[in-house]
Amino acid sequence: MTGREIREAFLAYFESRAHTRVASSSLVPAQDPSLLFTNAGMVQFKRAFLGEDIRPYTRAATAQKCVRAGGKHNDLENVGKTARHHTFFEMLGNFSFGDYFKTGAIEMAWELLTEHYKLPPERLWATVYYDDTEAADMWHDLIHIPRDRIVGLGEKDNFWAMGDTGPCGPCSEIIIDQGEERACGPDCGIGRCDCDRYLEIWNLVFMQFNRDEQGTLHPLPKPSIDTGMGLERLTAVIQGVPTNFDTDLIRPIIARTEDLAGTAYGRDRTLDVAFKVIADHSRAITFLIADGVLPSNEGRGYVLRRILRRAVRFGRLLGFKQPFLAPVGHKVIEVMGEDYPELASAKSFIDQVVQNEEERFAETLDHGLKILTDNLEELKARGERTLAGEVAFKLYDTYGFPLDLITDVLLEQHLELDLEGFNEHMTRQRESSRQAWKGGLLGELPPAYQSLNELPATGFVGYDQLETDSQVLGIIRGEAAVSQAGAGDEVELVVEATPFYAESGGQVADAGTITGPGGLIEVEDVQRLPNEVIIHKGKVKQGEIKVGQTVRLTIDAHRRRQIASHHTATHLLHAALRKHLGEHVKQAGSLVAPDRFRFDYSHFSAISDEVLAQLEVDLIQDIQQNLPVQVSHVPMAEALASGAMALFDEKYGEKVRTVAVPGVSLELCGGCHVTQTGDIGLCKIISEASVAAGIRRIEAVCGAAALGHVQAESRELEAVAQRLKATKGEVLGKLEKLLQRQRELEKQVEALQGQLASARSGDILDQVKNVDGIKVLALEVDVADPKGLRDFADKLKDRLQSGVIVLGSGKGDKAMLITVVTKDLTHRLNAGKIVGELAAQLGGKGGGRADMAQAGGPEKDKLPEVLSQVYDLVGRLTK
Repeated sequence: MTGREIREAFLAYFESRAHTRVASSSLVPAQDPSLLFTNAGMVQFKRAFLGEDIRPYTRAATAQKCVRAGGKHNDLENVGKTARHHTFFEMLGNFSFGDYFKTGAIEMAWELLTEHYKLPPERLWATVYYDDTEAADMWHDLIHIPRDRIVGLGEKDNFWAMGDTGPCGPCSEIIIDQGEERACGPDCGIGRCDCDRYLEIWNLVFMQFNRDEQGTLHPLPKPSIDTGMGLERLTAVIQGVPTNFDTDLIRPIIARTEDLAGTAYGRDRTLDVAFKVIADHSRAITFLIADGVLPSNEGRGYVLRRILRRAVRFGRLLGFKQPFLAPVGHKVIEVMGEDYPELASAKSFIDQVVQNEEERFAETLDHGLKILTDNLEELKARGERTLAGEVAFKLYDTYGFPLDLITDVLLEQHLELDLEGFNEHMTRQRESSRQAWKGGLLGELPPAYQSLNELPATGFVGYDQLETDSQVLGIIRGEAAVSQAGAGDEVELVVEATPFYAESGGQVADAGTITGPGGLIEVEDVQRLPNEVIIHKGKVKQGEIKVGQTVRLTIDAHRRRQIASHHTATHLLHAALRKHLGEHVKQAGSLVAPDRFRFDYSHFSAISDEVLAQLEVDLIQDIQQNLPVQVSHVPMAEALASGAMALFDEKYGEKVRTVAVPGVSLELCGGCHVTQTGDIGLCKIISEASVAAGIRRIEAVCGAAALGHVQAESRELEAVAQRLKATKGEVLGKLEKLLQRQRELEKQVEALQGQLASARSGDILDQVKNVDGIKVLALEVDVADPKGLRDFADKLKDRLQSGVIVLGSGKGDKAMLITVVTKDLTHRLNAGKIVGELAAQLGGKGGGRADMAQAGGPEKDKLPEVLSQVYDLVGRLTK
C-alpha cells in the first residue's frame, strides 16, 4: 500500500463504522492561545470534549496535519538523528464524543490493523495503565492477546490528561514487535528502552474521568475516545522499510534533494542526517506557510524561521551555496498536494516566502559559521570543550542563528555550550516570548461570568432584524451578577435573542439602545463568550433594568449600514488583490468599522501606484454594476468544494455561512453585508504599507466617509493652489518650478558658506595650540547641521595638515560634536574615543572611525566648558 492508500483506508474504514470524516484543521489552532501549533488530532475537538462545542455527530475520523516544534512538544533537535522524529507529521485518529467507549475503540483498532492493513497479530502487543484491569481484560478476552503480551505501565506512559484539571483517563498503546534485529541489546523491552524493536503505532485514550483542583478523579457522565496513530510510522511498518524517511511519503523529497545536490543518500551517516532534516523541514515549512504562518522574530513565525534556517544550515553540509528549499518544496506539493489542495493554491506564495527568507539568511550564514568555527578552533587549542554563552548569544542576536543550529554544530564536534551563560543574555527575550503565548482555554471565564455558564446560547437575529423584543436573562455589574441595575451603572446584559452583532472576524460590534418598562441602556460594545452567550456592555442612562423583564433591543441602523458597506468592500478588495497580485494573497487580519476598513494581506512587496489605481477602478466597477450579495448556509465541505475562501485562523462549524458576489467573490463569513454592491456608493483607498514581514495593509473608506475624504483632499488642494496663485491644474507645474529654484538657491548658499569657511579657517588656525608636539584646535562654530560641521572640519584639516580638530555647535536641538585626527596621528589618538568622552559630559554618546567621529548630547549649555577640556584630554591620551 502507498502512504495515500493507507490514509484513505483509515478514513474509509471509520466512515463505514458511522464516523463522520472531518477535514484536517489548520496548523494554527483556532481560539486556543495555549498552543503554538496543532500537535495532535484531538486539538480541533478540544471544546467538543469539554462539552462547550456541540457537534452534529458523535463519531469522527481525521487525518490531521501536525507540527511539533517549539513549546511542550518539541521534536526539532531529534529530527534526522532517529528513524521516526518529525517536525511535521500526519496523525490519523478516530474519536467518540460520549458514543462508544473502550470496547468499540479496541475492537475497531484491532480489526483495521489485522484485517485491512494485514499486520501479523502474533507480533502485536498492548500496553495499558497498570490500574486499568478493564482494558487489560478486554485485550485478552475479546481480542485474545496472550497475557504475557499485555504490559501494564505507569502514569507517565499510559495516563493522558488535557491539563492539570479537566478531562483525563488511562490509555492503551498498540505495539508491534519488529524483530530481534531491531533490538538495542539483551535488556530490550517495552517500558525499558526506546529503541525501534517494540514500536508504538496507535494510542487509544479512554477519556473517562474529570480531575478536580484537589487532584481527585470523578467519573465523566459520558466517557469519550481519542486515538492517534502517526501516518508516517504506520506506513514504514506496512511498507517494511527501516525508517519513516524511506516511505513513499518522504523518500521522493529526499530524491529531489539528491538531484539538486548531486550527492547520493545512504552513503554517509552525517550527510544522511542532512538529507532527512531537509526533507522533514521542507514539509513543515510548506504546510506552515500554506496555513498563513510567516517567518518573524516571535511566536509561530519564529519557530518557522528556526526550522527554515536549520534546513539551510544542513544544506551547506550537502554543498548548497545557492537557495534550494523552494524546488524541494515543489516536490512536497507534488507528493501531498492532491490530499491537501491548499498547498497547490498557495504554491507561488510559498515560493516567494521561502526564497526571500533563504536569501536573507544566506547573507549572514557563512559569516556566522566562520565566527563559530574560529571560536571552536580557539576553544580546542586551549584544550576546552565548552563554548561561551556570550558567543552563542552574539551568533543568535547578530546573525540570526537559532540556538538549536548552534548546538547541532557543537554536537557534531562533541563539544558543549554554556547554556546558563546564554540564558542570562536571553532572559528578557525568553520572558517576552513566554508572555506572548501564555494563556489557557478560551472557555476559562472570569468569576463574574460563571453565573452565565448555564445560560443557553443567545439567538442572533441581526442579519434580518434591526430591533427585537427579548427577555433579560442576566445582568453583571462590576464583578458580580445582580438582579437589577439603575441609572449610572455600567452593566453587561444577557438576553434570549438579540439583533446586536458581537465583535467578530474583524467587524466591530453594533451600538444602540436597550429599552425596558422603566429604564434605558445605551449599548457601547457587544461580545460573544465561548459558550455562545452574547453580552451587551453599556450604561444605564435612566430608570432601572431587571432580570426577567422584556426589553426592546434597537441597533443604530445608520451605523450598521456603514459597517456593512465597509465589510462587503473588503471582500471586493480581497478578490481584486488576488486578481492583480496572485492567488498567494490571503487575508491576514482586518478591521471593519463604520468610518473605515483596514485589510491586512500576505504579499512581499509594495503595490505600485498603477496597481493601486487599478484596484480602485475594479472596486468602483463592482459597485456600479450593483451586483447582488448572496448569503447561503451550506455544509463546510460543499462550501470549500465550490471555491469559497476560508481564513486560516478562523474556526468554522460543519455548516457555514457563505457570502457571494457572483463572478467576483465567494468567502466564508459571519459578518454583516449590504444586499447590493451599489449600496456601498464609493470606495477610496487611503494608504498601502507594510506592517510585518510578508504582510501588507490597505486602509480605505466607503460611502459618506469616502466622500468626506475626497472633499477634504479637494479643499486642501484648493488651499495650496491659492497659496501658489494657480489653478488646481497648475499646482504641480508651479510646485516643481519652486522646488527647482529652491535647490539652485541652496547650492548657492552652500558654495558661499564654503567660501566663507575657507576664508575664516585661515584666521581660526591662529587659535591652534601645541599639546606635546601635536597641534590641537577646539572651537565652537555657528553651524546648523552635522553635514555643515563635517565640511568645515574637512577644510580645517586640509589647512592644518597634521593635528587634532574638535568642533562643536549648539545651533540645533542638541549640541553637536565632531573630532578629526589626521592619519599620521591615528596610531596615538582615536577620534572615536575622544568624542565619546566629550559627548558623555553633554549627556549623549557617539563614535566613529579612528580618524573621524561625531556625537551629540542634549545639554547644550555645557558645550563651551566641554570644548575647553579638549587640550587636557588630548594631553592625557597621548601619555
